[in-house]
Amino acid sequence: MPNRLIDETSPYLQQHANNPVEWYPWGPEALQRAQNEDKPIFLSIGYAACHWCHVMERESFEDPEIAGIMNRLFVCIKVDREERPDLDAIYMQAVVAVSGSGGWPMSVFLTPDLKPFYGGTYFPPEDRGGMPSFRRVLQSTEGAYRQRNNEVVASADQLVEHLKQSSAFQGDQEPLTRDVMDTAFKRLSPNIDTEWGGFGTSIKFPQPMVQEFLLRYGASASEPTAQAMVDLTLDKMMRGGIYDHIGGGFHRYSVDRMWLVPHFEKMLYDNALLIRLYLHSYQVLGRPEYRRVVEETADYVLRDMSDPSGGFYTALDADSEGEEGIFYTWKRLELIEILGQETGELFCKVYGVTEDGNFEGQSILYLPQELSKTAEELGMDGDELVQQLTASKTKLLSERSKRVWPLRDEKVLTGWNALTLGSLAEAASVLGRQDYLRAAKANATFLLQSLRDADGRLLRTYRDGKAKLKGYLEDYAFLSDGLLTLYEATFESKWLWEAKKLTDSMLELFWDTNSESFFSTGHDHEELLVRPQEAFDNALPSGASAATLLLLRLGSLLGTPKYAEVAHTSLRSMCSTIMAQPMGYGHWLCGLDFALSTPKEVVVVGNRTEASTVELLNAVYSRFLPNKVVAGMESEDDPIADQLGLLEGRVLVNGLPTAYVCQNYACQMPVTDPRALLEQLDPASGGLDVARQLGKLESPRWKLNPTSEAGE
Repeated sequence: MPNRLIDETSPYLQQHANNPVEWYPWGPEALQRAQNEDKPIFLSIGYAACHWCHVMERESFEDPEIAGIMNRLFVCIKVDREERPDLDAIYMQAVVAVSGSGGWPMSVFLTPDLKPFYGGTYFPPEDRGGMPSFRRVLQSTEGAYRQRNNEVVASADQLVEHLKQSSAFQGDQEPLTRDVMDTAFKRLSPNIDTEWGGFGTSIKFPQPMVQEFLLRYGASASEPTAQAMVDLTLDKMMRGGIYDHIGGGFHRYSVDRMWLVPHFEKMLYDNALLIRLYLHSYQVLGRPEYRRVVEETADYVLRDMSDPSGGFYTALDADSEGEEGIFYTWKRLELIEILGQETGELFCKVYGVTEDGNFEGQSILYLPQELSKTAEELGMDGDELVQQLTASKTKLLSERSKRVWPLRDEKVLTGWNALTLGSLAEAASVLGRQDYLRAAKANATFLLQSLRDADGRLLRTYRDGKAKLKGYLEDYAFLSDGLLTLYEATFESKWLWEAKKLTDSMLELFWDTNSESFFSTGHDHEELLVRPQEAFDNALPSGASAATLLLLRLGSLLGTPKYAEVAHTSLRSMCSTIMAQPMGYGHWLCGLDFALSTPKEVVVVGNRTEASTVELLNAVYSRFLPNKVVAGMESEDDPIADQLGLLEGRVLVNGLPTAYVCQNYACQMPVTDPRALLEQLDPASGGLDVARQLGKLESPRWKLNPTSEAGE
């Protein structure tokens, strides 16, 4: 018989709906029962694509004996961390404090008044490898609660006090200087893997926010080494197994130094952030391979992660048929049977496929060397090789689609969708992909219509026509930023005003004038042990860093001093923390780069369907200019000119589409020629041909270790 999770919208919770455990969702019913019966709470937190969450479910939560112990001794609550990042943040901090480490599945034991007194992550069903069995953990923790209650309660009180102190924002206001960025770069540089890219020498995460900072620092400090670090990392990633060479998109992380063997789950937010990172790197370096990765990844999202309503799904699981990665791996004979002998042999050579394989008897596809070198070795034209491989990958994608798919988490999260909409909108501007723009507009419309309540309050999650849970700081910040990017891509003013409306609500709900910092939850949120303040840029930007950069961008476009004041205050309190731990504050560093710059204000007047207007916009987006804002209008008499100061007095010159570039309260002469505009935007380019700036010609590449090749 199903438990109470059967009526939840989260696929993760529904996965556990038929467990013999009497699971409750987090809510009044479970919390009141714990109070009434004086029972401790077992809180289990995970997410749908979590491999070890599945393992613990199979081993323990589906075991009738273990479930019986859980039901007898505890009130058992299951939480989807992606729906409730507030609970995840609070209790993860407690688990780390108790056990020294954290992760998922998270297993936390609480008093009836929600105070944590013990916790860990995965527990095996039997004693194993120095880990106590889950049975023993259940019995000993409940026994401690009953037999040594005073000690347990006192310890829980101490832990709660620790959580309150560590959650409080305690940064001192410090001046904003380039020394912060310089110090961050100096501390990041020694940690780069100069052979394989990325940071560290074992498990590797893409770290897109840190990579974005390095791109910015390379541009603002004229430091080619910073760009070289990014180029090396992105090159190795796109050639490694962490990239899905058949279907596009990136897996979560690599378990090895070489980016070869991934943890196979695919997360929406990873791919949204990496679309933007590769797009920016394409602007900087001009490498056509990076454009290909952008398009293949965006195409993957549109093909496999799109809800008919306009939303984007959350994740694809790592497992299918009970095995991790089996959906993505191949046998050599299988490839030859599908592609034919000659074409199959070629494909296996290019993608490192061998008889023995490189992962549990199968092969993860990767590129041992650059395609240009392979083409040279084979005596083939490079374009011809790419064409053959593209045809082969199309055929293999069709064949792979017939396999048993990994579970797809089909809930829609506002913040993660907003990251995706912003990346698609920017990719549409840079690459001229109208299908990306249509998808971004459809997503924005869906979020604004379906993920707000009757009072306009943004909601967190949606599935099967049901939206619920009050949105967090990240939801507001990501969506406002995405809408701002969509406005820049379309000049449709409705997106700009929606961004402003959400930003004003964000400040009212989350900004704290006493601590001069952002809370992650709104003042209308349910009362928890602590009100979390998340500053750390983890797998995605923190809500606080995203809000800070948003305020700088929107304030620059609208000319709103209040936005910049809040952003500067937020940044000043973070400076010492950023310098000490730059790896965890990449998005903050991007915000600091914007704050210390004099942003370029670009206005384009002209019908966006006219070729001359398109050429001007192509010049704007051909270069990596992160510290810019873009506004425009279709004609001189557009009503938005009276509402947006940046557009006041902007007219066509000689009846032609016209661009204006302003910076530091001064404007250059209006121009109608794309080359002249490019010179104003980036004098260092010397007015190079727009085609070169668009990446049709490769830019010079820097390498930290030019002799290193993937697979060697």
